[in-house]
Amino acid sequence: MRTSVGRAPADEHDLVTVPTRTGLEAVDLLRLGEGLGPVLYDATGETLGFLVPRGTTERWDLPGSACVPAGDPGPAGADRPPVTGTGWLIAPQGAGADTTCPDRLREALRRAARTLDVLDRCRH
Repeated sequence: MRTSVGRAPADEHDLVTVPTRTGLEAVDLLRLGEGLGPVLYDATGETLGFLVPRGTTERWDLPGSACVPAGDPGPAGADRPPVTGTGWLIAPQGAGADTTCPDRLREALRRAARTLDVLDRCRH
């Protein structure tokens, strides 16, 4: 059964944050398949955050990223991001799933990092 991120209890989600450049590349890779959940961007433009299922924090170990429990979306519902100082890159209403699968996200982030590394080496 699908539930909206804005109506689901905050304790059902964790948040994986990554540098924006890597995150945008991962979003493109994840869009090629199914199951991309809501994605946040921070107000400074330095990071993207992927909503993942609760419990991901305990087993997340990907260098260059962090995973923490997501905050409370509050009374405004799905229109209001669950973390202060963020906005939706992909809002819950436009996402293909309530959360992004951690295994798929980990693989997309690894592929994104490899792709960006190759691009950076080609520029020098």
